[in-house]
Amino acid sequence: MRATPPPRKRKATATGPAVRAPRRSATRPAEPAPRSTRVDDAYAAIRRRILDNVYPPGHRALESALADELGISRTPVREALIRLANEGLVEVVPRHGMRVLPVSPADMSEIYTVLTALESAAAEILAARRPTDAELQPLVDATRDMTRALKQDDLDAWAAADERFHQGLVELAGNRTLADAIGRLADRSHRARMFTLRLRPSRSTPRTSTWRCSSGSARATRRAPST
Repeated sequence: MRATPPPRKRKATATGPAVRAPRRSATRPAEPAPRSTRVDDAYAAIRRRILDNVYPPGHRALESALADELGISRTPVREALIRLANEGLVEVVPRHGMRVLPVSPADMSEIYTVLTALESAAAEILAARRPTDAELQPLVDATRDMTRALKQDDLDAWAAADERFHQGLVELAGNRTLADAIGRLADRSHRARMFTLRLRPSRSTPRTSTWRCSSGSARATRRAPST
């Protein structure tokens, strides 16, 4: 029988044993955002435009136009419109995209009736605990900004300051249940405010409420909010 030859020894090189080069990891392309995120983004963007009256009542827009404006495909836009339709903000028109539904006078009347009662309660709570001048300063600043905006006929600035005043009043009252109740009306009241802003013959500043809170009077001024 032939003897099995011994295995050959590898010759050592001057540079030592061979080392394998590490594999290059392929650069993965950025993954597209999940569809749910794109739907949420489209919903939030379109809803914000409606609430701010950028898309006024009666405004029509095709799905393709909305998709181009938002830089996304039509599918998430379509799903976003269905959500907005369920909230009563738009009407989905087959093959024609959407139509922004109007704010009815009855809706606005109901919103302001409830807000009047809730914000009057907030003013009473705040007045009863006798807030300091420092606590009331944000409300004073807001009324000052409203007055300045009226003189400059800057309706957007007036609306922003007016909203600051009412939000500040509710926060200072410190009643979470009351704040939650008003918060549930926030979007609807904001839309009504922006819709009626340029329809009002006059606007006012809520100085009386601020004075009554600072004086500690437990009787709030019962009038419709300046919003």
